[in-house]
Amino acid sequence: MNHNSSIGCEVAECAYHCKDDNYCTLNKIQVVKHSQQANTVECTDCGSFKKS
Repeated sequence: MNHNSSIGCEVAECAYHCKDDNYCTLNKIQVVKHSQQANTVECTDCGSFKKS
């Protein structure tokens, strides 16, 4: 499966996770935040996640 070497990913449960290694197969991801202002890494997520 082709992957994007610029987007590392360890979320094997995502439909876009490269099954061969820890990369994403998407050309681009959308990073989203959970609050008005993101102050910590916990305030953000990959908005492109899709359950496999």
